[in-house]
Amino acid sequence: MRIAIYGTGAVGGYFGARLAQSGHDVWFIARGEHLRAIRDGGLAVESVRGDFVVHPAQATDEPSTIGPVDAVLLGVKSWQVREACAAAAGMLGPETAVVTLQNGVEAPHHAAAAVGRERVLAGLVKVFAQVAGPGRIRHTGPERIAFAEWDNAPSERVRRLRSALAEAGVTVDAPTDIWAALWEKFLFVVPMGGIGAVARAPVGAIRGVPETRAMLEAAMREILGVAHAHGVALPADVVDRTMAFVDTLPAAGTSSLQRDIAAGRPSELEAWSGAVARLGREAGVGTPVHAFIHHALLPLERRARGELHFDD
Repeated sequence: MRIAIYGTGAVGGYFGARLAQSGHDVWFIARGEHLRAIRDGGLAVESVRGDFVVHPAQATDEPSTIGPVDAVLLGVKSWQVREACAAAAGMLGPETAVVTLQNGVEAPHHAAAAVGRERVLAGLVKVFAQVAGPGRIRHTGPERIAFAEWDNAPSERVRRLRSALAEAGVTVDAPTDIWAALWEKFLFVVPMGGIGAVARAPVGAIRGVPETRAMLEAAMREILGVAHAHGVALPADVVDRTMAFVDTLPAAGTSSLQRDIAAGRPSELEAWSGAVARLGREAGVGTPVHAFIHHALLPLERRARGELHFDD
């Protein structure tokens, strides 16, 4: 398959490298020092499954030069989806699939508004990876990916892309309801990320202190209520199962949102707790925990984006 990775960060870089390693025609869209390193020395992956280097690697910061592809995997942050879709126009052929892999539940809708719903495959990933330096991806845990047509119907392009990833050694899930799968991940990452950022504490402390543990569960139940109000069929036991999963996580773990806010970088706050509060208002469902998280972190978010200035 001919595949473009739009945003060669931890997620896009890792899955794209696996596809390229297995022989697919992969283009990496990157910029700056990361792009220069990939062009010069290839894309290196340090992985618990064994290190490898994709070299030479096809990499560019000009998507318009790539031409039509079978699939575009969007590895950008949630607030960059619309811009990336607009820039990807030259890569879209009649059957090209645009696969959203962002944390959150709104990215497929943003992509659909930009390129048309018929092109979009809603997707999600579960992977422990990070950019370790220019041209380097570090993979430290299991990886899974899932995506499907908007209406969950089977299609040849979904079958082909799932097969390509599976042949590359990636675990590919095939949920019967991609929207329920997206919301179930949302229910896990958003409370963890928001409460971790507000408390400035890792998962072990959050789950171990009764007050923040109760806050975590309440935040999950708010998302369950919003999901049901929007017609998403999350199972009734999802909060209990997710809390049990939280208890298995490494105590020192933190979320990407928490790390971004702590480092003064723009984060996905609006796509996480901000989205819960917004979607709750639309459905008439109260979300006081997420409204608090969103409001409490807004000053730091706006400072990171250069919209607000204050003394440290």
